Formats: sequence, C-alpha cells, structure tokens
Amino acid sequence: MNLEVPPPSTLKVEGHNQYQTPPFGPSSVHPNPIVQFELWFKYARSDTSHEQESQPLQPRTRVLEPEAMSLSTVSASGMPSSRMVLLKEVDSRGFVFFTNYTSRKSQELLANPHAALCFYWREIHRQVRVTGTVERLEEESSNEYYQSRPINSRVGAWASPQSQPIGEDELHQRVKDIEERFGVKDGVNVPYIPKPEFWGGWRVIPEEVEFWSGKPSRLHDRVRYRRRDASAPDAPEWIIERLAP
Repeated sequence: MNLEVPPPSTLKVEGHNQYQTPPFGPSSVHPNPIVQFELWFKYARSDTSHEQESQPLQPRTRVLEPEAMSLSTVSASGMPSSRMVLLKEVDSRGFVFFTNYTSRKSQELLANPHAALCFYWREIHRQVRVTGTVERLEEESSNEYYQSRPINSRVGAWASPQSQPIGEDELHQRVKDIEERFGVKDGVNVPYIPKPEFWGGWRVIPEEVEFWSGKPSRLHDRVRYRRRDASAPDAPEWIIERLAP
C-alpha cells in the first residue's frame, strides 16, 4: 500500500524576546577569562539576582544545568558536528569534559585537535563561547574522576561502544555482562572497577573566549578575550575588546 507523504512545510519563527541584563563591557571584566567564566558560572548556579555585595538580593530562577555546553568538532575532511556534553572542571589551563576515546567526537579531536564550546544560559540572558586547541587529560586525573562516578555510570562506560551502531537489545546485554565481570549486583557499589583505557577526559585550551549579554533591540553586549600569540602557555596574556552586536 502506497501512502502519499506530504512535503515538509516551511517553518517560520516570528517575534522574539527582549533581553535585559546589567551593563557589561571591557572595563568591568576580570583580566583573565577563566576567572570571568567562573564568576558568571557561579551566578548562573545561584538563585539570587546579584553579583556585587553592594547590590540587594533578589530571587530569580536559577539556570538549570549551567554545565551543559555544546561541543563542536571538525573531521579530517572538514565536516563539522556538534553535540551537548557536560563541563566537569575548569582549571587554569581550560575546560574539561569526559567521554569515550573511540567516540566520534574523540576521533575528530584526534584528527583535528581544535574545538568550540558554547554555553547558553537562557534564564539570565547570557552566553559564553570558547574556541581553542585540545589535549587529552592526564591519566591520573581521568582515573580520579572515573572512580568518583556512580557505579552504574562506571559500568556504562565499559558497556557502551559509543557512536557505533548497536542492536536493539545489545546494550542491555552488554551491561549485564560487565556487571557479571566485575561482580556488580543490583547497582550496589563494589570496591573497584578499573577505568577503561578507551575512556577519559579532554581539555579545551582557550585561544578565544567571548562573553555575550543580551540587551533590548538586539543591541547586545559582547566582550572577547584573545590570547596574545607570544604569551606563555601556562601564563597567557589576553587582548580584551568589545564586539559589535
């Protein structure tokens, strides 16, 4: 039986929200973008609308999962791809997340060690964009984080051949096999499950960080940090400039 499938219709999005945020510019930011990110991140996690001690506390909706970020990679042939991952750490060198090293994202990072991150915090009308190079996280740090994960997440890291085609019931069976292998019963913790060699962290080392703050009439505040070419890797110097909205 042949069924006629109607062609897809054109989707048009009309109208938009008007954003309102406190004044923001190069003169008001921290000279280090990592520190500036930490300030914004703490504000996104809070449920009060103040950033300076002198300002009154006002209740507001906190950002849900402010650690969620878009990670964009590019294949060796130049094809981009994006997905949402979770930020797990920010250190003096950059932004850290964890994944399977055989996944598509990891294979693309190995072929082209550059990435872009984007955080969008709708509830407070803010966005942070990061571009830079990547490096694999130190094995000791990856193992420390892996051992801190819930038992079912550790089992899942072993069981899932991430980004590979898989049968309908295959993953469930693989989980059962891993639980049997390591003696896990009913999700009860066990003394030790080793970290898989194919799983660990990546660090995005920023070359550029842009902070975006929504304003009425699309006249947004944008502040960009650019790493100076001659600055030391462990003590970078930054050019800070305002961008047109």
